[in-house]
Amino acid sequence: MILWMDGQFIEEEQDIKISPFDHGYLYGLNFFKTFRTYKGKVVLFQEHYGRLISTLNEYRIKMPYTIRELMEIIKEMTNKANGRDGKILLNISAGNQNKTLQFQSKYSEPNVIIFYESLEERKRGLVKSGRWLKTKKDPAKYNNKYLGSLEIDNIEEVEGFFTTPKGYITDGLHSNIFWVKDQILYTPDSILGIEEGVIRQWVIQTAKILGYRVIEGVFFPKELETAFECFITNSVDEIVPISNIGRAKFLGENGPLYQQLHQAYIDEILKTIREAI
Repeated sequence: MILWMDGQFIEEEQDIKISPFDHGYLYGLNFFKTFRTYKGKVVLFQEHYGRLISTLNEYRIKMPYTIRELMEIIKEMTNKANGRDGKILLNISAGNQNKTLQFQSKYSEPNVIIFYESLEERKRGLVKSGRWLKTKKDPAKYNNKYLGSLEIDNIEEVEGFFTTPKGYITDGLHSNIFWVKDQILYTPDSILGIEEGVIRQWVIQTAKILGYRVIEGVFFPKELETAFECFITNSVDEIVPISNIGRAKFLGENGPLYQQLHQAYIDEILKTIREAI
């Protein structure tokens, strides 16, 4: 693990201290993005950064680092990792507020931490099973992800699928959900409080270019279980086909749209490696 906080690298064995007066700790004003590198570069990093800035602006938290500065930090982290690509967690917390126990009109000195964990190399073609979770999705509570994760024994092979208390499909433990039937790509609507990942938006746009109709809506599990294809997306695992959910079987890695999107994303990676920001 390589750690960077507020302008300097920190040895892993050192103590990392966050004040109890940090409003990220006190009031949950804490935001993060997770993604990975490819030869030291991040695919769609402009989009990741833009979404983060949009969220921070909503809460009047100033981001003290530009996208170029962050990429330089990530490049240095990659060098410290001997060139190995890594999974990155970029965390922004509202910051210390001089021991005031009340909200501020703006936060100009947030705490910024970057965690870099080297990724083990693995062959492409990861396939998972899906499982409906008993834990219901509550957008107001991040800890339902923890509760849902307790239902999954092997996260490398199985992804948990959330539904709302009314039974609508939302998203996965660590992903956005898609399924295909009759040349139509379906995915849960953002009104359900899903986490709108950058790869989710990329998939929607790319599928339209490939000639698929895309419907974002409110769906019950039975509607997904009758699909031909099902896959999940996130910025670390990319696009992962789902082979089955219980007795419902899908095309998995043989799904036509999955294969097209998979190749298109490889092309996006190669483009990112070739080009500078």
